[in-house]
Amino acid sequence: MRWDNLSDHPTAATGDAALFGAEAVTTRTFDTPEFRGITFHEVRARSILNRVPGASRMPFEWTVNPYRGCTHACVYCFARKTHSYLDLDTGLGFDSQIVVKTNAPELLRKQLASPRWHGAHIAMGTNVDCYQRAEGRYRLMPGIIDALRDRANPFSILTKGTLILRDLDLLVRAAEVTDVGISVSVGFTDTELWRTVEPGTPSPERRLDVVRTLGEHGIGCGVLMAPVVPFLGDRPEQLRATVRAIAASGATSVTPLVLHLRPGAREWFMAWLERTHPLLVPRYRRLYADGAYAPKWYQRRITRQVHELAAEFGMGPARPGASRRVTPARGEDAGTAGTQLTLL
Repeated sequence: MRWDNLSDHPTAATGDAALFGAEAVTTRTFDTPEFRGITFHEVRARSILNRVPGASRMPFEWTVNPYRGCTHACVYCFARKTHSYLDLDTGLGFDSQIVVKTNAPELLRKQLASPRWHGAHIAMGTNVDCYQRAEGRYRLMPGIIDALRDRANPFSILTKGTLILRDLDLLVRAAEVTDVGISVSVGFTDTELWRTVEPGTPSPERRLDVVRTLGEHGIGCGVLMAPVVPFLGDRPEQLRATVRAIAASGATSVTPLVLHLRPGAREWFMAWLERTHPLLVPRYRRLYADGAYAPKWYQRRITRQVHELAAEFGMGPARPGASRRVTPARGEDAGTAGTQLTLL
């Protein structure tokens, strides 16, 4: 396993840029039902604020990722490739070998206090889920949210995890002093599809309960309808059922995102497809022949259908600020507070 000289990207500089060294790694297993078969690699990170590459499609510059690997075990997860940077398996290893940055809260607090930090928006949950099962044991997010709140630093969270409700009071207090955006990922409500492609996640219904609860406490929550899975979750009646359930949850917006298959995820997903839906393999090879993304015509068709359904059910697509509760930060007035981009 390769720990030394690890950085966010395999082409980054070595030496001081390393996130942690081998001497800082403690490996643990826990013989409890919820963690059986999972190995945790506890590390003391050297940096927790990650700059997003300039070529990225994401509308934010900084992220915080307290974990690597994810027990949600989504067969399509684009983050699988990042496990290869550690010489870890991107298939079952990604689902069961979890890197835990145990000093994430204290390190973030230190980095936010640096005079070089100017309070830019920080996105979380954009690589692996910060509210995956491991968070129930390690409890890193309360300290992270506290550090952001104390600096009135705007942030957003994308999650499939219901564990976020544990930190509801912290999120409400943070929203009193800064821009807090929450989005929940629900790509479909089909139970059979959920059990096969997202086996480690809470059910779509439970995730929509999170949306409802956040809204009841004054935190508007958008839904990232992702992924829309071609030929398995894109039938008109499936899209209708999903959008109807999202609207009923009180979500402030819905943003569809068609499945994309980057290297690392593509191989694992296609192997799963071969085992479970072999007749679809040729169709997928044709649809994704040009790369990681479905053709524009297909993406536009799905987007149009979802937006039409959203309008029918009385809600709209995502727009800047749609999933945020915005309160001017300390020392700012409403006329000068910066406008933050939506999470995705």
